[in-house]
Amino acid sequence: MKLSVKGIAISSALIWSLAIFLVGIANIIMPPYGNAFLEVVSSIYPGYQAGTGAGSVIIGTLYATVDAGIGGAVFAWIYNYFA
Repeated sequence: MKLSVKGIAISSALIWSLAIFLVGIANIIMPPYGNAFLEVVSSIYPGYQAGTGAGSVIIGTLYATVDAGIGGAVFAWIYNYFA
């Protein structure tokens, strides 16, 4: 069985970017929420700073979309290669 490279890329990009977006918004509303998670994310994505506002959440979400899309496509391609 082969995986859809496009489908895995899109679905992983949506899931990861939604997670980053929701935790980032929750952190703005309730500042201690998700701090440790967002600090790890800010160490990976340049330009993203946890808890600095809505602009930073958008930047983190965009980074997450691109990152997970590429990661999902590579995963599906490698799986299809060996399947």
